[in-house]
Amino acid sequence: MFTGIVRERGRIASLEERPNGVRLEISAPETASHLEVGDSVSVSGACLTATAISNGSFSVTAVAETLGRTTLGRLSAEDDVNLETAARVGDPLGGHFVQGHVDGLGRVASVGDDGRVWVEAGPEILRYCVEKGSIAVDGVSLTIAGLRNDAFEVALIPHTLEVTTLGALEPGDEVNLEVDVLAKYVEKLTHPDTISGA
Repeated sequence: MFTGIVRERGRIASLEERPNGVRLEISAPETASHLEVGDSVSVSGACLTATAISNGSFSVTAVAETLGRTTLGRLSAEDDVNLETAARVGDPLGGHFVQGHVDGLGRVASVGDDGRVWVEAGPEILRYCVEKGSIAVDGVSLTIAGLRNDAFEVALIPHTLEVTTLGALEPGDEVNLEVDVLAKYVEKLTHPDTISGA
């Protein structure tokens, strides 16, 4: 479980194709210092398991399922990623409950000079979006500022633009999206015959 509060922006040091996916080595001294082998870590919104740690870097393996459902399959060496270690008992909940289970991809429609970003998404995502509700974009907990039939808007504050990868977003970029899991539970409880496609 995560909170969507990015602790560090890491950099992909290397990628290695493996039979079961891709091994990523991520340079991130702060994150690596708080990890042990077997710990969960959110990499741009996808929950992965640390498999090795050394010299300010750590490694994870993204399997085919993860590569197919997220933007991680498009990463290259030197790309930056948002990182968050799993929440611990007593940690402040500054964002919202984030599982690290990407529900789908969105596409950046526009980026304003004022930090306002419109992200196009499918109905399987937008059905769970409400104004002032929460959504995770590339692992960052954000508040939905506006809605359209085909997109949602978030307003990024200067701190978020500076410390996460969202400051480099451009129209056309794909992003990992995770809706608020509480919305899914509400739907299931109020419509038990509905099976969510998200």
